[in-house]
Amino acid sequence: MGRKILLVTTDQQRYDTLGCNGGALARTPVVDRLAGQGIRYERAIPQSVVCMPSRSTILTGQHPSTHGVWMNGVPLPADAPSFAELLRGAGYRTALIGKSHFEPFVDPFSRFPDNALPAAGTTPPGGSHRGFEHMEMATHGAQGQLHYARWLRAEHPEAVAMYYPTVDAELQVNAAGGGDTGAPQVQVNPVRREWYHTDWVADRTIAWIDGLDADADWFCWMSFPDPHHPWDPPQAEMARIDWRDVPLPPGFIDSRAKREAVLDAKPRHWRMWYDGSLVSNFEAPARWVPATLTADQVREVNARNAVECELIDEALGRVLTTVAARGWDDDLDVIFTTDHGELQGDFGLLFKGPYHVDGLMRLPLIWRPAPSSGTAPAVVHSPVGLVDLAPTVCAIAGLDAPEWMEGQSLPLADGQGPERVLTEWDSELFGVDVHLRTITRDGWVCTVYRPGTVHDSTEGELYDLSDDPLQQVNLWHDPQRRAWRDELVADLEEHQPSPRRPRLEVEAPV
Repeated sequence: MGRKILLVTTDQQRYDTLGCNGGALARTPVVDRLAGQGIRYERAIPQSVVCMPSRSTILTGQHPSTHGVWMNGVPLPADAPSFAELLRGAGYRTALIGKSHFEPFVDPFSRFPDNALPAAGTTPPGGSHRGFEHMEMATHGAQGQLHYARWLRAEHPEAVAMYYPTVDAELQVNAAGGGDTGAPQVQVNPVRREWYHTDWVADRTIAWIDGLDADADWFCWMSFPDPHHPWDPPQAEMARIDWRDVPLPPGFIDSRAKREAVLDAKPRHWRMWYDGSLVSNFEAPARWVPATLTADQVREVNARNAVECELIDEALGRVLTTVAARGWDDDLDVIFTTDHGELQGDFGLLFKGPYHVDGLMRLPLIWRPAPSSGTAPAVVHSPVGLVDLAPTVCAIAGLDAPEWMEGQSLPLADGQGPERVLTEWDSELFGVDVHLRTITRDGWVCTVYRPGTVHDSTEGELYDLSDDPLQQVNLWHDPQRRAWRDELVADLEEHQPSPRRPRLEVEAPV
């Protein structure tokens, strides 16, 4: 019996959206069951809090400064390494189904290799692309030339206009409100569930698995576009959760005065975005002012987000049922995670950007090793990174991690993981010159701001996660923490990866 590896990623999913992580809104029994059978990581951290850099880190096992995708809109270099290429060289069948996003999703679609693939079918020209011999790609809605969009236009053209347009006519992130509360990036979507991209990704994964030989070694990256905004799940599924009954999240500060005082104690770009004077590149609607966000809008966004998480859980369940029907479950490793989080009401904000706090940095991560391995279930509290996924997949496949990987295989118990995890951010467009470097270590999160158009070197953030889990008290300027802050900053600087910075090739929306 061959080895089977299923990597499941979502897009922009918070740690607390899973029942096994204490979430009480979305029902996620499939992932919860995997967590009970395997390893649940309490503090999994991305190396970037936006899509393209983070997904490139998953594929390469490298930090953004090393692989070169330092922000959305910068394509992964053609010569970037890939763990999928290693697996394919070892005889694995390899597939990526769903959202890849190693290259921008913009016209003309033939400009970047990922986006040109649909014209050539599901097998990349030359037999593989970044190590994947089979690719069927999807993002939100039916615009563009990816596989899902082409399928929807061909098979169900009446559904095309039902989706929320992620970008507006000027290719800016759409600020239009919808639903019951007028929240941005929300829309009532009458699309049938079986036509929605979540079920489509599962359907195509099942079709690929069913076509494999019984003795095949295989790796499949199944990548769901949700619960990333826009929040427009099939409206018939919204009966699951009445947004009016949704409690406000702990990170939402209901008092405007207190909320603004917390923001004012953070580096200046926090309050600038809240007031609408600064928007990070491609990560939020430029014409939306977060200070206008209402409690009811947070409730509706969280309800729609939770429904999307439930649909993903159910879709994963169908795929696992298919694997079991093939007799492969005992030899299947499953890894479930996401690329980054979502603020989702924390601090009175939505979306993402240069904000290194738990809403964006604490991710769901579950590894259910193959039952035949005899691995004992565990909960790992020490921090790990998405940079550790590539060497973990290599270890599952019995391959040595190459020197170009910068992570290490995920620990199976506490005390076995890395001492520190690093996260970075760079943005250099439209006058938004912001650079963050963050270290998570020993229950603390420390962020250094490098000089740019928005910040000077005096600003930073320091949080004690044990005393301040919501990260509302910035201790950067606290004299009693100065020695500890200096130690963390020195550690951060000592372990920075070597930079590689390709030029920005296209100004791309999310």
